[in-house]
Amino acid sequence: MKLSKKRVIKNQLFRGTLILSSLIVIMPLILIFVFLLQKGSTSLSLDFFLNDPKPVGEVGGGMRHAIIGTLMMVALGSFIAVPVGTLCGVYLSEYGKGKIAQSLRFTIDLLTGVPSIVVGIFSYLIFVVSFKSFSALAGAFALSIIILPIVTRTTEEILKLIPRHVREAGLALGLPRWRVIWNIILRGSRNSLTTGVILAISRAAGETAPLLFTAFGSMYLSFEVTGPMASLPVQIYNYAISPYKDWQQQAWAGSFTLIIIVLGLNLSAKFLFNTKKLKKFFVRKS
Repeated sequence: MKLSKKRVIKNQLFRGTLILSSLIVIMPLILIFVFLLQKGSTSLSLDFFLNDPKPVGEVGGGMRHAIIGTLMMVALGSFIAVPVGTLCGVYLSEYGKGKIAQSLRFTIDLLTGVPSIVVGIFSYLIFVVSFKSFSALAGAFALSIIILPIVTRTTEEILKLIPRHVREAGLALGLPRWRVIWNIILRGSRNSLTTGVILAISRAAGETAPLLFTAFGSMYLSFEVTGPMASLPVQIYNYAISPYKDWQQQAWAGSFTLIIIVLGLNLSAKFLFNTKKLKKFFVRKS
């Protein structure tokens, strides 16, 4: 049966609209990446990653302290938020019926939409005001609040995709429910759960406002979590608003480094997800 010319034209028009919409969505990312590559690549060097900042007027210097500080605070925030968020997601998925679960789900949804600057002010009041000092621990706590709702919601939605008969099969074998959840549900979804965690971490890695109120920043490399600590977003902000050309150039280099870190985290999440699909494909073929 031949398709009418009118239907063929409509189909091609619809496909063209979808392709154009996809290009419009991708174009801002490409433009940002190319722009930062042009501005920041000229200032990138080995010294940028291995050295701390130098005083104004001296040539060279880098953002080693800020890169390490960012990695430390994101890692500490993830250490706080990921276990709690995963357990919360498991509860909502496996036991999420009732007023408590509904209230928790509503709270998580609200927490997802809270502006990061409000999270920073809250962490400032909890840690900085109480201990009378800026600290990396306060910054990690602020980042953990940003990571927590994302991990919780992704965990809940991923676990809901597992068919009910898988749970029933485990219970039919005589396993207690916690063993079914741990050995079957969570272990079988670990790649997808890891993907959600990585996406949450990449979301928190580029936050500036919470760290301005908590970790504050430093011009020196520090591993002391109870004191101020440099971070890449805050360092970029401070250098970008400075009147010194060298610092402004390093701000572009730091911006390019930050987007590479975030992009690398997102690509690694996609890689893990695609690896799972490839394994299923080869298992079916064999």
